[in-house]
Amino acid sequence: MSSTLIQAVLSSSPNYDTLFESLCWPEDSWPQTERVDALTALIEALGPFLTDSDSVQTPLTGVNRSGIRDKIESVIWSKCLPFLCRLSAEARDDTRYRDSTATVCRLLRVSVVVCGENVRTRVVSSILPSLQRMSEEELLTPGTLSVQIAAEVLAALMPLLTADEELTLHTLNCALSSVRSLPDHLVPKIMVRIILTSLSCCSDARSNIILKRILDDVCSWHSTERTPVVTERTLLCLTVLSDHLLKSHIATSSECGEADPRLRPQFWMICQDGLTHRDSVSRKRALYLLKRCAALSEEEGFDSRSSTSQDGETLFKWAPSKSKALREFWEDYTLVMETLEENQVHVVRPVLNRIDTLIQATVNDSEGSGLFHPSWLLCVYQRMFHSENKSLMREGVCHLLQLQVLQQPAFAAAFSQFVVSSFINVLSETSLFCRSPGQSVGDCPELAVKLQVFLVTFFTSLPSEDRGCVLFQLIQQLSAKHWCAVPLLFVCQAFSHLPPSPLLKISGLSALREVLRCTMITHQVLLRGAAQCFLLKSALSLMDVSEVTIDDIFSFLMHFRADESLCRGTELWNELCIWLLEHECSFKSRILDGDFTDDPTQKETIRAYVQQEVLAYLRVPASTGQAEQLPDTREADKLARALLLCVDMERRRLGGETSEILGSLLSPLLDTLSRVYTNIYLPVRKSDKSLQLLLRLLQLGTKPCGQQKEVEEDEVMFAIEQTFLKLVDPVQDFILRRLCGELQELFDVERAELYLCVLRQLVVMCSSSSHCHKNIQQFAFPKLIKYSLSVLLEPTQQVPSVANQVSKAVSMASLAAVCELLQQGGISIRADTASALKSMNDYFCTLKTSSQCQSSLGNINKSLMKPQLLGSSSDLEAQGLLQQDWGRIAANFLRDQWICLNFLIRTVGIKASVEISQVSETLGAALSCSIEALALLPSDLVLPVLNFMNTLLPQLVQDQENLCVQAVTLSWELVQGLSTNAHDFWPALKGFISMAFQHKLLQLTHDQAPILTTALKKIFSDLLELSQSKSGVFGVLLQHCCQTWLPNDPAIRDQAAAMFSSVFNHLDIVTEACVYGPVFRRDQRLVLDVQIYVEQLGAKCAANVAVTSDVRDDQLPRTWVLTFLSRLDPSIEQHQRFMEELVMELLRKDSLISKSKVRYYGNSLQHRIKNRAWQTLLLLLPKLKEDFVATLLNHVFEAGFCSNQASVKYLIEWMMILILVKYPHHIHKFWSCFNFDHEKTKTSICTFLSVLVHFNVIIPQVKDKVGQLRRALDVILQSCFNHNFSVRLYALLALKKVWSLAEKEDEEAFKGLSSVVTACLNQAEAMQSTGNANKNWLRIQGHFFFGAFHPIRDYSMETIFQTFPSLSELADDEWIPLWKFEKLTFFPESLLIPLKNAAPELGQLQAGDWVQQDRSEQDKEERWSEVQKKITPWRSGVNDQEAELKLVPAQRAARLGKQHGTLLVVASLIDKPTNLGGLCRTCEIFGASGLVLDSLHHLNDKHFQSLSVSAELWLPLLEVKPVELTHFLQLKKSEGYCIIGVEQTANSQKLQDFKFPEKTLLLLGNEREGIPANLLQMLDVCVEIPQQGIIRSLNVHVSAALLIWEYTRQHLITESQEVHSHCG
Repeated sequence: MSSTLIQAVLSSSPNYDTLFESLCWPEDSWPQTERVDALTALIEALGPFLTDSDSVQTPLTGVNRSGIRDKIESVIWSKCLPFLCRLSAEARDDTRYRDSTATVCRLLRVSVVVCGENVRTRVVSSILPSLQRMSEEELLTPGTLSVQIAAEVLAALMPLLTADEELTLHTLNCALSSVRSLPDHLVPKIMVRIILTSLSCCSDARSNIILKRILDDVCSWHSTERTPVVTERTLLCLTVLSDHLLKSHIATSSECGEADPRLRPQFWMICQDGLTHRDSVSRKRALYLLKRCAALSEEEGFDSRSSTSQDGETLFKWAPSKSKALREFWEDYTLVMETLEENQVHVVRPVLNRIDTLIQATVNDSEGSGLFHPSWLLCVYQRMFHSENKSLMREGVCHLLQLQVLQQPAFAAAFSQFVVSSFINVLSETSLFCRSPGQSVGDCPELAVKLQVFLVTFFTSLPSEDRGCVLFQLIQQLSAKHWCAVPLLFVCQAFSHLPPSPLLKISGLSALREVLRCTMITHQVLLRGAAQCFLLKSALSLMDVSEVTIDDIFSFLMHFRADESLCRGTELWNELCIWLLEHECSFKSRILDGDFTDDPTQKETIRAYVQQEVLAYLRVPASTGQAEQLPDTREADKLARALLLCVDMERRRLGGETSEILGSLLSPLLDTLSRVYTNIYLPVRKSDKSLQLLLRLLQLGTKPCGQQKEVEEDEVMFAIEQTFLKLVDPVQDFILRRLCGELQELFDVERAELYLCVLRQLVVMCSSSSHCHKNIQQFAFPKLIKYSLSVLLEPTQQVPSVANQVSKAVSMASLAAVCELLQQGGISIRADTASALKSMNDYFCTLKTSSQCQSSLGNINKSLMKPQLLGSSSDLEAQGLLQQDWGRIAANFLRDQWICLNFLIRTVGIKASVEISQVSETLGAALSCSIEALALLPSDLVLPVLNFMNTLLPQLVQDQENLCVQAVTLSWELVQGLSTNAHDFWPALKGFISMAFQHKLLQLTHDQAPILTTALKKIFSDLLELSQSKSGVFGVLLQHCCQTWLPNDPAIRDQAAAMFSSVFNHLDIVTEACVYGPVFRRDQRLVLDVQIYVEQLGAKCAANVAVTSDVRDDQLPRTWVLTFLSRLDPSIEQHQRFMEELVMELLRKDSLISKSKVRYYGNSLQHRIKNRAWQTLLLLLPKLKEDFVATLLNHVFEAGFCSNQASVKYLIEWMMILILVKYPHHIHKFWSCFNFDHEKTKTSICTFLSVLVHFNVIIPQVKDKVGQLRRALDVILQSCFNHNFSVRLYALLALKKVWSLAEKEDEEAFKGLSSVVTACLNQAEAMQSTGNANKNWLRIQGHFFFGAFHPIRDYSMETIFQTFPSLSELADDEWIPLWKFEKLTFFPESLLIPLKNAAPELGQLQAGDWVQQDRSEQDKEERWSEVQKKITPWRSGVNDQEAELKLVPAQRAARLGKQHGTLLVVASLIDKPTNLGGLCRTCEIFGASGLVLDSLHHLNDKHFQSLSVSAELWLPLLEVKPVELTHFLQLKKSEGYCIIGVEQTANSQKLQDFKFPEKTLLLLGNEREGIPANLLQMLDVCVEIPQQGIIRSLNVHVSAALLIWEYTRQHLITESQEVHSHCG
C-alpha cells in the first residue's frame, strides 16, 4: 500500500477501531501477505502521530493515541506472536511459510517501535527462552517459538536493541549459550541471524566490545572442552564473524586490538584443530581463517611478538621485514592443505615438494628462529594420516620418515608428542608395509627400513633428558590397542636398532610386559615370535640396569615363550647370557624381608640369586590336610629359565664342570625329589612344585630340533639328565602311588596331568638307559594298566561322587599316557605289559547290541557324569572348578578312550578279542562309534578319532561304503569348521588328509567305490576353494599325495608300482597343482611376504629356530608337484603314460582359456594358469617319447595361433624350437603354419617368425640346409610387406638373422634373393630417421628373447621358473626361486635339464619389452604452474551501489512475452568467463529471474560471449562484489528466499530427494575452492549431487545446470498439474 493512500486514509479521520479490525485477521486463519503488509504500512504511518513530542503536528488526541498504542500492542501479543507460534508448530519449509515469517516479523518490528522500550524488553524477554532448545521434540511445546522463528524475530528486532546495552548483551549471551547446546543445523541460524545482525547495527566501539566478549567466550569454551564437536562449533562462530574480526582498522587502537584473534594463542589452536578435523567443512573454515589472517597481516604490517602465549610459544609468526617470505610460505601451506582435500595420490604428489619448502622456511631464518611454528607442519602430516586413501596415507608416512629437520634437537622435541600419538597410531595400519615397486619377495619393506633410520635419528636428536620419557610413551602406545602382527613386528624391529642407552626403567619393563601380554594376540605365530625377539633385543640395549633388580629381569623374561622366541641354542639366548654377564654387578639391589640393605658395595650375583630363589621356591607351609590346587606353573617357568641361564653363564665365565654347577644350584630340589616317595609327611604342595620344576627344566633345557650340532652344546642337557637319572626310581614310585588311588579330589585331575607329563619326560630321558627303561616297563606300565582297568570296571554309582569320577578320569588319562608312550616306538613290549594290554583290549572292544539291534563297542564313548559335591568338599574353589572345567575334564576322558583304542587296533588288533565271525561287525561298530565321537568331542580333540578312522576305513570300504562315506564327510565338515582356529586347524587337516587320502583309498576306482570316490572328488573341490583364502591348505594334500605315489623310502621300493598306480585315479589333483597359485588379496599377500622376510633372517631371528611351523607358502604345491614330475623315470611305462595324460590335460586347460570369453589381461588368473601350464610342459618335454611329441606338436602350433600374453608366447616359441631341434624331420609341419588364411593368423604369425629368429639353433640339425633356408626366406619375405607394423618388424628381424645364415652357405643358391633381401634390410636401417620406428627396431633387436637368450644353453629350471617370468614382467609372486626347490629333501640330485643356468648373462638382464611407448620428459615447472590459485574475495575492491536488487526483465524479453521464474542464481564467486557465459545461457533458457555476477565487465569478454550466444540480452543481470555477498544474502533471506548451495557436508541433501522452494537463491562456489567458509553458514540447505566415479567434483557450470534444471522440472510439473486441474 503506497504512502499516498495511507496518508489519504489517515487524513479522513477514520474509525481506527474499524480500520484495525478490518486489517487484522481471525485467530485461526492464515493471513494473506498483502493484508499483513497493509497493517504494517498503517502502523508505520501512524508512528509519527503517536509520539508525545510537541514538534510533530498530529490530528490525534491523547486518548486516541493511547487507544491506538493499545491496539498496536494487541497486534503484537494477540496476532504476531500467536501466529509465529503456529508457524513454529507446523515447521514447514516452503515459500508461503517463508513469506509469512518475513512479513509478520516486519509487522512485529514496526509495532515494537511504536509501542516503546517497555514492550520491546518484554517481547525480547519472551522470545529468548525459545533459543534454549536441546532437541527437536521440545519445539512442539504449545505457545513457544522454534529456534528458526525466534532467530528471525530477534534479527528483525536487533536494530531496535542497540540503544539498550544491557538487553543487547543479554541477547548475545543467550545466543552464545544456545550455540553450545543446539543441534548442528540450528547453530548457523543463531550466528548469522542474531549475532551477525547485531554487529551490523552497532557502532564500531560497541561492535568491538561485543566482538571481544564473543572471542573470550569462544576461546574459553575451546580451552576447557577441546573436543571435535567444540572445535567444529567454535570454527563456525569465528568464520561467521571473520569480516568483523579481521578488519584492517581493528588493530589501529589498543582498545580495538583486544578483539584481534591473531593475538590469542587459543585462536590458533582452534585453527590447527580445525585443519586436522574429520569434517571437511571444519577444515575448510580453518583454512579460510588462516588465509584471511595471513592476508590481513601482510596488508597492515602485523607484528606477531604481541601474540606470544604464556609458555613463550608463538604459533603465528609475522614480521613486517619478512612479509614477502611469509606470504609465499603461507601460500605454499594453504596450497598443500587444499590439495590434500583431493584425496588422490596423483593430484597430491606434485605438491608434496612444497612440504620441503615449508620445512626449509622453519630453519633458514637468519635470526635463528623459523618463520613458523613446527605445529603447523604437524597439521599437514596429521591430515595425510587421516586420509581415507591408504596410498596418500603412506605418502605422508614416508615423507615424515625422511625429514632431515628432525636432526635438530628443537624440532625433535617439538615433534615428540606427535610421534608418540598420531604417528605411532598411523603405523598400526598394516597396508603401509607392503613392498615398494622394485623390491623382491622376502625384502624388508621400504617403509620398515626408513622407520629404523627415522627412530635412530629422532632419538639421537632428542634432548637426552627427554629420551626415556618419549620411549616409554611409545611403548605404552603399543599396548593401548590391539596391533596387527605386521606393523607390530616392524615397530619392534625399529626399536631394536636404537643405539644402546639406559632409557628403560622398571616402568618401561612393565610397559613392555603389557605389550607381550595384551598386544601380541595374532594367528601368525612366526610373526609373533619374531616381534618378541626384537622386543627382547630392544630391552637389552635400552634398559637402565641400575634401576631394575635381577628379579625384575627374570620376571620380565617369563613373558617370552620358549616355543616362539626365547629358547636354548639360539643366538638370542646367547646374547642374553652375554648381557647378563656384562651387567651382573650393575643391577639394583633388592630388599628381602627388610634385612637386605641396598649397599652398593655388595651386589647380588645371578648365581646367588638363583640359589636363594630355589630355596624360597621350595619353602612351603605345612599341609593342612585339605584339598589344594596345583601351584601356579609360572613360578616354575621363571625359576627353570633362571637356572638354565645361570648354568650357561657360569660355563661361559668359568668353563668348569657343568655337573658341579648344577649340583650347587639344584641341591635343594634334588634333596626333595629323593625323599618324595619315602617321606609321607612331605607337603603335597612341595612335591608338586618340585615336580613342576623338574618338568620345566627338562622341557626348557632341550634345544630345538637341528640346533644340537656340536657335542659341547649338549653338555648342559646331558648334565641335567644325568643328575635326574639318579632320582628316576623315587619319582616314578611316587607318581605310581599317587596315580593308583590317592587322587580323588577335583584339583587332582590337573595334578594327574602333571604326574603323567613327568612320567612321559622320564621315559624320554631314560630311552638311552636300558636299566631305567626296563624298570619302568617292568613295574610301571603293568601296574598302572591293571589298576586303571579295575577302577573303570567298577559299577557307576547312582549319585556319582567326586572321588569316583575323578578316579575314573585319572585312570583313563593314565591308560592313554601308557598307550602314547608305547606307540612312540623304541620300547619293546614285555610279556607282563602285553598281558595287561590284552586285558585293556578286551575292555574296549567288547561288542554290545542295543534294543534297536545296533552293534556298538560298549566301553567306547562312555561319558563321565558330573559329580555332586557333598560334605566338606563343598568349598567355593571346588564349586568354581566344577562349574568351569568339568566339561573339559569329561571331553578329555572321551578323547583318552580313542587314544587307547587307536593304539590297540594298531598294536593288538580287534581279532585278538573277538571271534572271527564278529570281526566285520565289530569294525563297523567301532566306525559308528567314531562317527558318534565326532559329534560328542570338541573340535580340537578329534585328532585321535581321525587317526583311528585312518586304520579302519580300508578294512570296511568294500562292505560298508555308506558308513565310510559318512565318516569321511562328517570329518571334513568338522575340519572346515576349524578353519578360523589356526592352532587346531592344521593338525586336524593333516589327520583328515592322512585318513581320507591314504593309499588304499586312493587306489579305489569309481567302479569299486562309486559313492566314496565321488565324495573324495567333492572334498578335493572344497579343499581347493578353501585354499584360495587360506594359504597352505592345498600344500598339505599335495605333499601327502606325492609322498604316497612316489615314496622316498628305499625300504618300500618293491611296492613302488602299486603305490604309483593310484595316481591315474587322481590326475585332477596333479593337474591343479601344476597350475595352482591363488591370486591373494593385498592384505593376504602382505602377510605372506613378511613371513618369507622373517624366514630369510634365518638363525638371526630366534623365532625361526623356536617356532615349529609348516611351510604354508602358496607356491609349495607347485614346487612339490614339479619336484614330483622331475623324479619320474621315462623308462618306466607307468610314468611315461602318466606324463602323457598330464600333458594332454594341461593342453586342454590352455585351450579352454584361449577359447573362453573371460577377459584375459596381464597377470590375471587366466594368464597365470596358461603360463604355469606351459612351464610344466617345458619341464616334461625331455621325458616324452618321439611318437607322442609328434602328436603334441600339432597342439603346440595351434596354441601359437591363439592370442597370448608375452610370457606365454615366449614359452610356446621356446617349445617349438626345442621340438624342432630334437626332431628336425617335423619341420614340414612348421612350414605349413605359414599357409593358413592371413585373416586367421593376423599378428599371431609373429610367433612363428620369432622361431625363425632362432633358426641358427635348428638349421644344424636338418639335412637339406639350403632348401630349408630358402623356405625360411620365402615365408619371411612375404611377411616383410604385411600391412601390420609389428609383423613387418618381426619379419625384418628374422630376415636379418636367417640371411646371415644363408650368406655362410652356397652363395649361388641365394643369388636371386640377394637384391630383395638387401632392399628390405636397407629399409630397416633407414628407419633411423623415422622416430618411433627406429626406437622399436633397436628395442626388438635388444630384447632378451632375441638377444641374450639361447634356447639350448639356457634350457634350465632357473630360466623356466625364475628368469623368464621376471624378464616377461610377470608379477614377482609368480617367480619360483631355486632355493624353494633345493630345500625340499626329496628333490632329485640328477635332472634331465639342469637346475641352474650355465651362463649368467640372461639372469643379469632387466625386464623390458620393445613395445613400450616413448615417455617425454617434463620440463621444470614454475612456482604455480601445476595448480590453480584460489581467489581471495576479501581483497576485491568495493564499489558503492544500491542496497536492493531491482530485477526488472529486459524490455526485449517483455515484448516477446517471456516469463521469468523466481529462481535467482548468484555467480559472484566465479571468475572464469567461459563458465559465466555458459551459466548465462543456461539461466536464460530455463527462465531464471536473474543472474548475479561479480562484475558486469565480463559481458564484454569474447570468451563469455562465445558461450552465452547473446543470452545476456534477455536475462536480468546484477553486479554484486564477493565482499558484499554476506549483506546481499542477509537481504534476500529477509525477503523470504531459501539460500541453497552445492556442497558436500554432513547434513547435505541428495539432489533427487530435495524439493526446491519457489523463492530459491542458488549460490555457486568458486571453480576450485567452492563456497568460502564464511558463506557456508548463510546457506539454508546444502544440496549434494550423487556421484559414482572417482573424480570428486563436477565443473561449476555443469553442477549449476543440473540444479537449475531440477528446479525448473519440479515447478514445471507443479504448473502443469495446476493447469490440468483447472482445465478439468
